[in-house]
Amino acid sequence: QVQLVESGGGLVQAGGSLRLSCVASGSAFSFVSMGWYRQAPGKERELVATVTSGGSTNYADSVKGRFTISRDNAKNTVYLQMNSLKPEDTADYYCTGRFVVLVGTSDYWGQGTQVTVSS
Repeated sequence: QVQLVESGGGLVQAGGSLRLSCVASGSAFSFVSMGWYRQAPGKERELVATVTSGGSTNYADSVKGRFTISRDNAKNTVYLQMNSLKPEDTADYYCTGRFVVLVGTSDYWGQGTQVTVSS
């Protein structure tokens, strides 16, 4: 079992920055990939960014050039640095990870952290 705990959300003005953190704990051998999704009110959950264990990253077009995903393997933590925030970035942000467990891999989700960008 793996637990993912997000932090760093909050209220920020448009143009500002926030850094989200996601700490993984529990019994897993390693992670395959970790990432961030977001869900705005009344909308589907969408991919924001992912990072693989090899360091490859992937971003939604809407955040390219503004958001940066990174990981600290020693701390079992993945970060999402969000710059030049826009009101449309307002959403609940969820950390997710695919981990190698005893038999195969398994996906886990955090509880989410709220990000509100005011205009």
